[in-house]
Amino acid sequence: MTIRVMLVDDQALLRTGFRMVLAAQQDMEVVAEAGDGAEALATLREQPVDVVLMDVRMPQVDGVEATRRICEQGEGGPGDPKVLILTTFDLDEYAFSALKAGASGFMLKDVPPSDLLAAIRAVHSGDAVVAPSTTRRLIDRFSTVLPAATPEPLAKELAKLTTREREVLQLVAQGLSNGEIAGRLVLSEATVKTHVGRILTKLELRDRVQAVVVAYETGLVRAGSGG
Repeated sequence: MTIRVMLVDDQALLRTGFRMVLAAQQDMEVVAEAGDGAEALATLREQPVDVVLMDVRMPQVDGVEATRRICEQGEGGPGDPKVLILTTFDLDEYAFSALKAGASGFMLKDVPPSDLLAAIRAVHSGDAVVAPSTTRRLIDRFSTVLPAATPEPLAKELAKLTTREREVLQLVAQGLSNGEIAGRLVLSEATVKTHVGRILTKLELRDRVQAVVVAYETGLVRAGSGG
């Protein structure tokens, strides 16, 4: 299966560089390019895309707003475009906002090509490409923008989880892998994976990154809490 990629960046030179890297891959094809979020959204209405490589700092419609609109229009299913944010700075507040908007992860623009290609494949397969611990550091840094009180709809959503699922969600939010959670709770890794899948389904989340954000927003995990 060929992964259809769209490049969204206001710098044509960067798009050219990314296109050259992707063109050398047998399982990837750059099917569209855009210079800003508005152009990207218009293109997506005409061109099927699997993964969007999205710059965040662009004129007119920036990458955060474009990501929000893309994720709102999709149903979160396997056929919807996945957004991979490209950012110049680690712990960028734009990257944080894009994760909240529904991006499946973020990468630094200067990553080695092999890492970028692996990230595109991971996002396409439905995985998140931001380590939960990195997401935690993002949220710790920008926790001041989170609401002080637990949003009522989110709090009600958490009530759908079993006690065990809440425990698993807390550990996911603290940056633990499935294997580490299994060791902590004395469960098999397969059982933990099942719990994580149920959490995502019940809370209607796209991936683990979104689960981490929800855990912080509801107060299930506090910014700066242990890992």
